[in-house]
Amino acid sequence: MILVTGGAGFIGANFVLDWLAATGEPVVNLDKLTYAGNLGNLASLSGDDRHVFVRGDIGDRDRVDGLLREYRPRAIVNFAAETHVDRSIHGPAAFIETNVVGTFNLLDATRAWWAALAQAERDEFRFLHVSTDEVYGSLDAGAPGFSEVTPFAPNSPYSASKAAADHLVRAYRHTYGLPTLTTNCSNNYGPRQFPEKLIPLMIVNAIGGKPLPVYGDGLNVRDWLYVGDHCSAIRAVLAGGVPGETYNVGGNAEMANIDVVRSICEVLSEADPDTDYAALVTYVTDRPGHDRRYAIDAGKIRRELGWEPAETFASGLRQTVRWYLGNADWLASVSSKDYQKWISLQYA
Repeated sequence: MILVTGGAGFIGANFVLDWLAATGEPVVNLDKLTYAGNLGNLASLSGDDRHVFVRGDIGDRDRVDGLLREYRPRAIVNFAAETHVDRSIHGPAAFIETNVVGTFNLLDATRAWWAALAQAERDEFRFLHVSTDEVYGSLDAGAPGFSEVTPFAPNSPYSASKAAADHLVRAYRHTYGLPTLTTNCSNNYGPRQFPEKLIPLMIVNAIGGKPLPVYGDGLNVRDWLYVGDHCSAIRAVLAGGVPGETYNVGGNAEMANIDVVRSICEVLSEADPDTDYAALVTYVTDRPGHDRRYAIDAGKIRRELGWEPAETFASGLRQTVRWYLGNADWLASVSSKDYQKWISLQYA
């Protein structure tokens, strides 16, 4: 049994589905179900006894303590986080509360529970914290990619909150001996991503005939990682990672934002050649503090754990576009207030 936090969100839900398909090992899934958490992501697991869903907050010490006592997980994988940079600019408090205070609470509850385990169980236990490449700041053109020893230089409230969480994870390893692992990944994309992030937003707007808003000159560069590859990387780190170590996870796919948008338009045009999706591209005022470039050096995870991404950006993007085109009901549910109303009623 493993405990996954934030397992109804984009990456977390994909991980839960991937984990059960790959290993069959049961999962307890703790998720607060904020706007980006969606039980519809896990609809295929309805009635599956291997998946136990619990609505709750990693900041709720009593809830976390109770789950640890009841289920005695051999590992925790922490996805729970506020993640959208734009939202962190307009409302940073929620990011501090979840990403910093929540991670502290989860770590401290885990430490107290873990310390009381028999030695063999303590030795086998792992706490894997999922983080982001944004903690490293911004790169100049041509500079080497972020490595695990790149100094932190976060530039947004979101990345600063994740950097703080990473430091807490490191401290709990160094001070208490908690067997932690940290992964810092590049920009994820794929099925089930809430349509506020670049790729799903562009797909949804394009099929709706709406403008495709591109910040600034569109030349901000990101390394793109297909979510299925990210899931396989986390499984590899959980299975073979050295406690206390950090592993960068990248997709070997650096692209400027405008080229990502144009690629989406090309894939959509294959299904609908009569629509000029590229004509919808609209340049808008850049967001404050917009990092110019991210790039990941994933050499460590390749050398030590044998992991490499299976998808190219082109193959991952085609799968992603197909998924959104084939899941109109999911899109409607996350784009309306009906889902949140149902959640409030269901879990009142």
